Order: sequence, then C-alpha cells, then structure tokens
Amino acid sequence: MKSLQLILSNAKFFGPAWVFASLNILFGTWAIYIPIVKENLGIDKSSLGIALFCLALGTFTVFPVASKIITAFGVGKTTKYGVLFTCLVALFPLVATSYIGLMVSLFFFGAGSAFTDISMNTLVTEIEKKEKKNFMSAAHGFFSLGGVLAGLGSFLIPVLQDPAIHMCMAIILVLAVNFIFFKNYVHITAVPVKKKPFSFKNFKPLLLLGLVSFIAMGSEGAVIDWGGLFLKEVSMAPEHLIGMAFLAFSITMTLGRFLGDQISVRIGPNSLIVFGTILAIVGYGLVLMTQTYIAIAGFAVIGLGFSTLVPELFRIGGNVEGVESSQGISFIAGAGYSGFLLAPVLLGFLAESYSLKITFAALLICSVLIFGATFLLRRNKD
Repeated sequence: MKSLQLILSNAKFFGPAWVFASLNILFGTWAIYIPIVKENLGIDKSSLGIALFCLALGTFTVFPVASKIITAFGVGKTTKYGVLFTCLVALFPLVATSYIGLMVSLFFFGAGSAFTDISMNTLVTEIEKKEKKNFMSAAHGFFSLGGVLAGLGSFLIPVLQDPAIHMCMAIILVLAVNFIFFKNYVHITAVPVKKKPFSFKNFKPLLLLGLVSFIAMGSEGAVIDWGGLFLKEVSMAPEHLIGMAFLAFSITMTLGRFLGDQISVRIGPNSLIVFGTILAIVGYGLVLMTQTYIAIAGFAVIGLGFSTLVPELFRIGGNVEGVESSQGISFIAGAGYSGFLLAPVLLGFLAESYSLKITFAALLICSVLIFGATFLLRRNKD
C-alpha cells in the first residue's frame, strides 16, 4: 500500500491519480443511463449497438495521432486539456434529442476519453521516471475507484430523475478537484528519447506487449459482460448472487492495483505479469467447475490476477528503448481497447453457437497464451 500512501500524502502524485478516477466517474455515469437514453430516443438494441460503435470509433481515431500531440505540447498540458475536453463533451450524449446527435456525441466522448487515457498513462510513466517512485498500478486503482463512485451514483437516479443534472454534478466534482491539482503536473514534459532507425527487432517488444494487452483487456471485458450470465445460466445461481461475479472481480481488481506497485518493485514488471497470469488461469479453472460459490471465488481470483497486468504493460511500454513513452503507451492502449471492445462481441457469438462454458474455456486458453507470451517478453528483456 506504499504507493497508495504516496498518492494520498503528496499532491504531485494525487493529481494524476485523480485524473484516472475522473475518467471513470464520467464514463461510468454515462453508462448507468444507457437504458434510459435508449428508451428516450426510442431506438432498438441494434441501433444502440451502432451508436456505441461510434464511441469505439472515436476512441480508435485518436490512437494514431495522440503521441504526436503529446510530444508537441507536453504531457502535462495535454492531460489537463484532455480532462477539460472530456468534461465538455460528457454531457452531450445524455441531452441528445436525435439518434444522429447521439452518435456524434458518443464519437467525441470516445475521442476525449481515449486521448485523456493515453495522456494520463504517459504522465504517470514520466513522473515515475523522474521521481524514481512507482505508482502506476495504484493510479489504475483510482480508475477502479472512479467506477465505484459512478456506481454509487446510481442511487441518485430516482432522486434526481434527470440524467443531465446527474452528469453535471459528476462534471462539477471532477473539475473542482482537478482545478486544484492541475498546477502540480501541467508543466511536465516527456524526457527526450534518442530514436533508433526502425527495425523489427526494436518493434517486437511492443508487438508482444500489444498482443498481451489485447488478450488481457479483452478477457476483462468478457468477464464484466458475461460473468453474471455465467452464474445465472451455467452455475444456476440464485438471483441475489448473480451480481457477485462483477462485485468479486471488481473488489480484488481494485485491491490488487493498490498493492501492485510495491510487488512490482520487489519482483519486477515481467515477473508480476507472469504471476498475475497464473492467478488468472487458476481463476478460470475455478469458474469452469461451475459450482456457484467456487465460481464466484474464481472470478475474485481472476480479478486479482488481471489487476496488475494492464498497469505493468503500460509501465513496460513507456520504457521501451528507442521509443517515446507516448508512442509505446498509444500502441498498447490501442491494442487493449480493441480487445476490450471486440472480445465480448466475438465471445458472444461463440456463446450463441456453443455455450457459455465453452466461452470461458476459450478465455482460459487466452490466459495460457498470455503465459506463453511472457516468456518471449523476458527473453527480449534479457
């Protein structure tokens, strides 16, 4: 918990960590109102799916240009402006009066979120380099906490009865805290990197990191989207336990991220990824036993295993020799988001054609693939 203590005791570290929380507060607040937006606009599920694809499209549009913007203006400034832009556009999807308006709003919301995500991860990487202190994993823990705060905000739905007012409250909270801490990091720029001529040998570590990110974040998305249904249809869990898959996964995910930095210092990022992958494999094995309480324990173990994977991937990617930190993180973030958005859809087709148990067996195989890729990562490092 040293990194958490560091964040809570020093404004230099709390400011960037709050950006992580801010992003998920805004995104989570939008997410809890998706059913209401669908109903208000009178659109069906397929139309909603297309609208949500616009969110993903905005995300993918940013990845090729984000690193250049960050390098040109400085990572501190781009993080600040990313927060401001995301706050500006976060309200639009909830006040859209037409289907076209919703799609356009979600495109810009996705673009703002993705740009802020890349900037804030690059910012933490640069601060870690300069201060010689690790807090990337704990910063991702704040992202998880932001989701918890957004989830607790769902209790305001019957009280406020207005999505726009709810989002405005979330934006005010995000901005009020960020305006206090902007000054602590807005001046930070990335350390210049001596670039090397392109070669596949230099690119190979990023390719492997991107592959691991795609599988890891894809698995996270699949557990979030399909875990409850697995408990209901495969484990035959009672209704009051169906939500335990997501809850158990989220709690251990948050806890693991607050502990991850200290463990990373002791055993190294690559070893931590290996250990996390082993936990994920064990967790999927427990889930596939299908007994309700064992499966819930399995989801908890999976959350603990995956908790440090993405933060460590960003940390490693931001320190690849001959590659600017923003470029490495952009590549890994792009691969990860692709997995997070595409994997649940692809696995849904698998579940429809075969069964949910086969789907989670596929996720187990994906974790084994990550385990195999870790040996290539270690070899490249050596």
